Amino acid sequence: MSNPSQSAIRARFAEIVARDDDAINLAEAALLIAAEEYARLDIALYLEKLDHFGDLARARVGAGVDAHDAIVALNATLFEKLGFRGNREQYRDPRNSFLNAVIDRHTGIPITLTVVYMEVARRIGLFIQGVGLPLHFVAKHPSASGDIFIDPFNGGRLIGEIGCAEILSQMSGGRMALKPEHLEAVTTKQILTRMLNNLLGVYSTSDPHRALAAIERILILNPGSPNHTRDHGLLLALTGDNQGAITELELYLDLLRDAPDAETIREQIKTIKQNRARLN
Repeated sequence: MSNPSQSAIRARFAEIVARDDDAINLAEAALLIAAEEYARLDIALYLEKLDHFGDLARARVGAGVDAHDAIVALNATLFEKLGFRGNREQYRDPRNSFLNAVIDRHTGIPITLTVVYMEVARRIGLFIQGVGLPLHFVAKHPSASGDIFIDPFNGGRLIGEIGCAEILSQMSGGRMALKPEHLEAVTTKQILTRMLNNLLGVYSTSDPHRALAAIERILILNPGSPNHTRDHGLLLALTGDNQGAITELELYLDLLRDAPDAETIREQIKTIKQNRARLN
């Protein structure tokens, strides 16, 4: 089997995320993010692994069960039988943000464990959404009798709105309070953006080329995002693309006329132009 080129992987990612949100295959898109890091990644194989997890969960679900029973079966499969768990010891390990590595290692961070949870739930007919709390990520099953919140990072424990508030208070050291909008389901594109933002955070100070790859895909998902356009320009400068950096930073100033850091960015553009002139 020949390996697709980086450009082909990127093009496939762009093709998938250009669809309407509910038509995006979350698992495939997440695996395409990983495919730029793992040259020999077999995406079909990892989709089959998720299918297998679904088969295991389905075997635990009897006929006519309600959502709560399905969640119990799903939790028993993923967290008891398969041993998925939150990676507290190496939280910033980039492998926690690559879906193939999470599937192989059965450990990850809140958002990638929630992606696994959502994808396996979908395979057994259980509708699960992602909820992007500040500083944490959980799953939700919407119900007329009250939404059920699940914390895949902590063994799939069931939490209510009070539990979400307690998580946020604990994670923020008491500085943040839960707001109703924090409990709203996020879109598939928002999940993928958050995954890439996590990679950007990991690589921004240590690996500008990988950080650049992350932000390029964020901009595919969010074209014209001013802050990401600015950060794209700054990373292009770090990786030696002075003209590209100038173009992006000037675009940022056009996109955000009242940017609070406008003067700093103008100085940055001036410095890049001076550096380019010296190189010439």
